[in-house]
Amino acid sequence: MKTPYKNIYDVLKLNRFIVLATVIGAVLTCIVSVLMVIKLHRESMDNAFVVNGDGSVIPLKMVSQLENLEVEAKAHLELFHRYFYGIDVSNYENNLEKALWLGNSSVDALYRQKKAEGVYNRLLQYSLVQKVLSIASKVDLQSEPYRFETVTVFEINRGSVTDTYELTTTGNLIHVDRNFPNNTHGLLITNFFENTLKRIENYESREK
Repeated sequence: MKTPYKNIYDVLKLNRFIVLATVIGAVLTCIVSVLMVIKLHRESMDNAFVVNGDGSVIPLKMVSQLENLEVEAKAHLELFHRYFYGIDVSNYENNLEKALWLGNSSVDALYRQKKAEGVYNRLLQYSLVQKVLSIASKVDLQSEPYRFETVTVFEINRGSVTDTYELTTTGNLIHVDRNFPNNTHGLLITNFFENTLKRIENYESREK
């Protein structure tokens, strides 16, 4: 007895169903995989891991990393401002060279502008001493590049006269490769700008 052939349309419908089911299954698998990767990425961003002495894995929260970044960012800004603004006849070349390692072309452009205006010539001519008294920085670490604002108080000793000034500077910080000893924090100042400069009176009494 001959086996009856199946209706060709039934066979096509079955094949189409199998193909559609396969495609839908593949799409669902891809979607689930992407969601899992996103979830894993978020969890890894919230946690860092170190291996303890006994081999166990210890999670460290991102907040700890941000605290470390804030310390390094403020240390980088303080180092730069002390080098760039704390200058006298004996150290200005060495200090400015160190400061230029900590910033990009915006810092170099400001240095060249000051040089063209005769700032460093007057330093040599009159044996001026520019001493940094305090540095206070605020850094926004929400996203890179990190926006900062720094208030630097410094005095200029002209021999018989000493004037005190408050300078507000702004810019951004970005990550770069660490370079010892030129850039130990692995950060670079960009878009550096001197916003305001004002003379202040009785700085010592204000500090007290």
